[in-house]
Formats: sequence, C-alpha cells, structure tokens
Amino acid sequence: MHTKITKNIKIDIDQSDAFVKDKATPRWIKDLLRFLPIKPQFVLSGNIRDLYSYPSRSREGKYDRSGILSYLSHALRLKGYEYFITFNPIRGFHITDGSAEDSRQFFMEYFKCEFNSESGYFPCSMEKSIDIIKQICCWKEHFIAAFMDFTSHYLMQADSIDPAECRYLSRALIPSYDDWPHSTQKFGEQYYNPIIWLCEKERDLPAWFVLENPKIRSIIVPKPDHYQRRAAICPLLGGSSVEDKKEDDEFVELTEGMYINDIIAIRKLCIVENIGFDNFAEAVNRYKLGVTEDSWKRIGRAKIVNGDVIIGERVKGQQTAITKSLDIIKCAITGLNRVQGPKISRRPRGVMFLAGPTGTGKTELVKALTEFIFENEQACIRFDMNDFSQEHAYHRLIGAPPGYIGSDMGGEFTNAVKENPFSVIVFDEIEKAHPRILDKLFKILDEGVITTGRGEQVYFSESLIVFTSKLGICRIENGRFVPNVTLDDTYADVEHKVRSEIENFFKVQLGYPDILNRIGENIIVFDFIRDDAAGQIYDKMVKDVLNRLKDDQCIEVLLEEDVNDCLKSHCMSDLSYGGHGIENQLKTWLINPLAQAIFDGDIQRLHKPTVKVVSLEANGVPAFKIEQTGEAW
Repeated sequence: MHTKITKNIKIDIDQSDAFVKDKATPRWIKDLLRFLPIKPQFVLSGNIRDLYSYPSRSREGKYDRSGILSYLSHALRLKGYEYFITFNPIRGFHITDGSAEDSRQFFMEYFKCEFNSESGYFPCSMEKSIDIIKQICCWKEHFIAAFMDFTSHYLMQADSIDPAECRYLSRALIPSYDDWPHSTQKFGEQYYNPIIWLCEKERDLPAWFVLENPKIRSIIVPKPDHYQRRAAICPLLGGSSVEDKKEDDEFVELTEGMYINDIIAIRKLCIVENIGFDNFAEAVNRYKLGVTEDSWKRIGRAKIVNGDVIIGERVKGQQTAITKSLDIIKCAITGLNRVQGPKISRRPRGVMFLAGPTGTGKTELVKALTEFIFENEQACIRFDMNDFSQEHAYHRLIGAPPGYIGSDMGGEFTNAVKENPFSVIVFDEIEKAHPRILDKLFKILDEGVITTGRGEQVYFSESLIVFTSKLGICRIENGRFVPNVTLDDTYADVEHKVRSEIENFFKVQLGYPDILNRIGENIIVFDFIRDDAAGQIYDKMVKDVLNRLKDDQCIEVLLEEDVNDCLKSHCMSDLSYGGHGIENQLKTWLINPLAQAIFDGDIQRLHKPTVKVVSLEANGVPAFKIEQTGEAW
C-alpha cells in the first residue's frame, strides 16, 4: 500500500505525524482523524467558533491560527484530502479553502455547483443540498470532506421536529449505510468522504440522529487547554514555540477557561487602553471583570495603619474582631492569602466567618469594612440564607438551567456580582442554607468562579466573602433552646464555645468540613457588649438621634444630666441583646415619647425651637416633661 505513495504525499505524511504529535493539537481533532476510516459522519459540538493554532509550514517553530473550517481542512489535507466544501442554510455552498480555482472548477464540473463570481457562494436549498452531499459521499476518485455549518439552525426544536426536518436528516444519514471507505490513485489509505456537522450543542440535533448511531461519531470540542493557549500566546509575547518557559507561563494560567478569541481580544484591549503587554495580568482582569480600576489598589498604607481607629469609630467593644478583620484585609491587598493555592489563583480576595451573640456589631463591621475598602457602603451585597433553605432555591442564586422558566434572567447572586465585581458579599446565617447551596459556595471559595444557568462564568477574584452565623449562641437541651454562652462568660469562654459549635455543625451535623477548611482560621468570634462598650454605643446612638432631628427638622433637643443618666441606666439594664437591646430601650424611653411631645407641644410651629428634656419617667413608665423655647413663625 505504501509503495503507491508519491514523494509529495510522503512529505504530507511526515507533516501529519508532526501535527498529531504536537502538544498544541487538541485531542478532539486527533479523535476525528483516527476515525476517518471507520465513521462516515461526525458531529462536532461545543467550542466550534473559536480560533485554532497549528504548526506553520512557512515559519518553523511558529503557529498559524484559523477558524474551525480552515483548521479542519488543514488537518484533513495532511491525510490526503483534496477538496472541501461547506454548506450553510442561508447562503448555500462555498469552497472551504477560499477561492482556490481548481476546487471551484472541480465542484462545478462534477457536482454542477454554479458559484457566484462575486459572493463565491452557490445558492442552494436545504433539500437540494442533500442531493449534492449524497454525490460527494459516493465519490470514489478523490477524498472530499463536506462541512454542514450552523447545524443548530437547521431545526426549530430538536426534541420536536416536523416531518420535513425528519426527512432531511434521514436523507443525509441513509447513504452512510450504503457507503464504504475508499482509496484514491494518489493515496493508498482508505477513508470515507465524511459529512461533518457543526453545532453549538450536541442536543441541537435529535437524539435518534446522534446517540448510539453506528455511522456517526459525536465529538465534543472543549475550550482550549494550556498547550493550545500557549500556542496562541507565544507569538503575542515573542515566544518561538510552545516549549518556551518565559513570562507566558503566567499568562497561560491567567487565561484558564478562556477561548483563543478571548486572548486575541485581550491583546487588542492592551492596544486600545494603552496597557503594556508586560502587564497582561491587569489586562486579563479588565477583560474578565469589565472594569478599568482596581479598587483594592486604592487602599493606601496610611489608611490601613489607621484602620483600627477608622473602623473603631463605628464598631465598639470588638477590638479583637477589628484587628483580625484588618489582618485579613492586609493579606487580601498583598495577595498573600492566595500563596498556598495555585500560582495564579482566582479565589476571592478574602473570606471571613463572623459569629457571636446578637447585637454585637457583626453587620456594622461588614458595613464599615465595605466603606473602608471600596469607599461605598452600597458595595455590600447581602443574602439572607433563611430565604435559601430549600433545595430549589439555589436557582435563585445562579439562575435556572436552560429550558426552564427564567433561564434567560440569570441568578440574583451572579447578576449582582457581574454588575459589581468589587464588592463585599455577605451570606447571613449561613447555617440556614441548603447543603446544595453550600456546594456552590464551596466552589466559589475553592475556584473563585461559578457558571450560571446561562453558561456564563462569573468571577469572584476581587470579592470579599463574609459569612455570618448565630451558631453556638444557644443549644438544645431536653428539647428546648437554652443559652450556650452568657454575659457571665469571659471572652475566651465565649470564643471556645462558639468555635466548638461551629465545628460540630459543619463536621458532624452537616458532614461538610470542606467549607471550614477553606475558611481556615478566619473565624472571628464577637464578644458580648460589656459595660464600657455599651456606654460608648449609647452615647453614639443618642448623639445620632439628636443630630438627625436637628439636621432634618431644625429641632435642638437637650437632655438634663440626670435625665441622661436615667436614660442610660434604662438602655444598659440588659445587655444580653447587645446594641439591639440598647436601641430598643432608646426607642421606648426617648424616641417615641419625644415624637409624641413634639406633636403635642406644637413645637413644629416654632422657628428653630429648642427642647430641653427635664424629666424622663413617672411611676416607672415613660412620661416626658419638656421645656421649649423658640420664635414663632
């Protein structure tokens, strides 16, 4: 058989072997070439609209790029195929390898394809196209490949096709059962003249046509692996081959999960936005996230040094929590929180698990950190896990899968992060979430990327993930909830008990220790609000109320010293509810009576009135006595 091979064909065989052995040659094309003597038809689905790299004939060690049709033609030509034609349902047939005159003459002479001299297309109906395809399959004098492009648009619905569509696919399939592989005068190997169907998804064709069909080989074309990305990246960075070990290593890792088209687009972005290509990490980040400014880089060293003071103005009595949270922020800014993972990590900037008694400042710390980092409290995205306790609720987070109602809308969670990738994402009461949702959260912590129901990738590499929890505050004893920690416990005891309950919940009750492994030592336990902190919280709350009243309604309220002491005593009488308890008591003893006194005393009729509270209670209940001054309007 090999004695028939000419010198020129022998060169093609050498090139074919080199092509197959090249690391940048993807497995799917090797699969197709291997089955040419066995299968008359192929279905290629998946990443069929990308660019593909192959060794250049004219530039040794370099790579050329092309679309899938030219790429397939290149690979098949190395196997001895001579002619290639493509059909699409809108414009008809055209020569796949461009305007090669010999190919045009061949199809015009033997298959009556009258190509338009201007457009290069032979207009043809779908019904007529099958007649030509049948002739190509039965042709024995040459190796010919026919590509059926945009196959996803041939049918209205793959799971419910009409008789005409069924007849079309049947007519395309039936000749394959009568056909046999053949050889040509120039080439001794036996191959079919294949029909290659190109579709975005395998399910775009009916199951009876694709699945368990002995005449069809279904091949999924995946996203490019690191060898293929390197082949595309090396020319951009001046590399000579896929074996180069330069700065392109980092670029290859940064583009994990991306298309070759994306890499070319990043290169163009560098040119358009004047980004030096040596700073490709920033270019990749801009491309993925769609933003031009890194909010984490705006945080200056001086601001971090004064972080204790800045956040301490809002969060009282939790110095340990403030210090530990700032340590996490420092790691996030420097990137040291990612050094134990892959070299190029897409994991979130940081993760915190805030636990402790109610009213101790967990929510306030999150708000303070959000403003501290991003200078905008609205950059906090909050999800109450009480709303996600059912299995089906996870669709609300990432969106419904294709084919389900609402699949085109995306998920609440993924949409919010896409709109604002630089954000603090808070999952309140994480213990209430359904385990299936925890699977998604673990993927975010582990990989930093999640795929939505629409197939889009959402990145969390610039987010700070915060979990809050009430685990460890109460325990079940004899079927009743009883306090697990109290004000009488020291902070060391509170921290130990709360941490123990958190570990018990995730490891024993839930059987999901992986979440804790990803959180690591970033569990921050809040202490109860003690007397010193309670006094500071009280002073701040009263000051905020009086300032708000003065700013909004121009009413100045003064508290007599004994009134202030009495009010403070009431507000700090029970600190088991922390700041919430102080706020509730303040509403009962100051805000509500003050509102009533303002209306009853016609204070609003005065110009810039001043109200002095001289008495707070009578017989143990709120009973305001005030003195008011001011000019009438």
